[in-house]
Amino acid sequence: MLEKLAVIEARYEELYHLMADPQVATDPDRVRAYAQEQAELEDLVQKYRSYKVIDQSLRETRAMSDESLDEEMRVMVADEIESLKEQQTGLQAELRDMLLPRDPNDEKNVIVEIRAGTGGDEAALFAANLARMYMKYAESQNWKTSVISQNEIGIGGYKEIIFEVKGRGAYSRLKYESGVHRVQRVPATESSGRIHTSTATVAVLPEVDEIEIEVDPNDLRIDVYRATGHGGQSVNTTDSAVRITHLPTGLVVSCQDERSQLQNRLRAMAVLRARLYAAEQERQFNEITQSRRSQVGTGERSEKVRTYNFHQNRVTDHRIGMTSHRLEAILEGDIDEFIDELATTDQAEKLKAAEVA
Repeated sequence: MLEKLAVIEARYEELYHLMADPQVATDPDRVRAYAQEQAELEDLVQKYRSYKVIDQSLRETRAMSDESLDEEMRVMVADEIESLKEQQTGLQAELRDMLLPRDPNDEKNVIVEIRAGTGGDEAALFAANLARMYMKYAESQNWKTSVISQNEIGIGGYKEIIFEVKGRGAYSRLKYESGVHRVQRVPATESSGRIHTSTATVAVLPEVDEIEIEVDPNDLRIDVYRATGHGGQSVNTTDSAVRITHLPTGLVVSCQDERSQLQNRLRAMAVLRARLYAAEQERQFNEITQSRRSQVGTGERSEKVRTYNFHQNRVTDHRIGMTSHRLEAILEGDIDEFIDELATTDQAEKLKAAEVA
């Protein structure tokens, strides 16, 4: 580990010299690339330098213990050695964590897709609850949200809603929300007070640009049509709504929420690229968290990642066995406690895998 850190520190210093090179200074793209690389190494290098300072102090303090000291000084030196060893151990653990491979998508914006699963209208209402929860969470993080498309039902629920979340680190936090969410509550329309179980599926996709995922225009069929509102009534006098079909995969994306055809087309293409990227990740790595199909599942009650039980005021995440009795606050977007624990568990599993390797 220390050898790897020494190489990283050397590269960090090399970047200073590269950016000071007159030939590089006249190339904004290279300067930007070097500056970004150095910024990404900054925290790790500073932590490593702190470790080296502690390590040197520990060596010097241990050397003092070999000298002829009175009892009081021996106790002081021994205490100092223990303190330095604790600091060194803590820094070693932090450095190991920082050396773990980072998800290259973590800093990206995301596209969140929520669909009603099992449960009819109640599932659609729950999908609306989840959409509001994530939008409130995004607001608390100073991220911006905008709806790409939505398929509403008359009582305020969604058969499907797709929205974008823009903000640094959005994917690093929201990626753990992918999966089937289950709700247990008495629907407003239930006269007997019987608790119903419904589901909604959530997929969190990193937003990708044209450079990362290239789409051949010849593989697309683009249809335009008039946007419609509740009950199918026309809400636009022009053909502004867009439906894009990716012919090789059969993926279909529709968008009608923007006023212009161009805006709807751009948004639909953003969703299509995100879905194609997720499919490519699945093909290459076959990892559940990178697969949209695995994230979403089939929407059956048994394929759940989290349960929201209104009768018991309880939210349980089944992946980590964590339960909170703060359902109302959680539905208002206060979901950091779950995300923090999921991120910690994910980090621990990666660390364990790295040690085995």
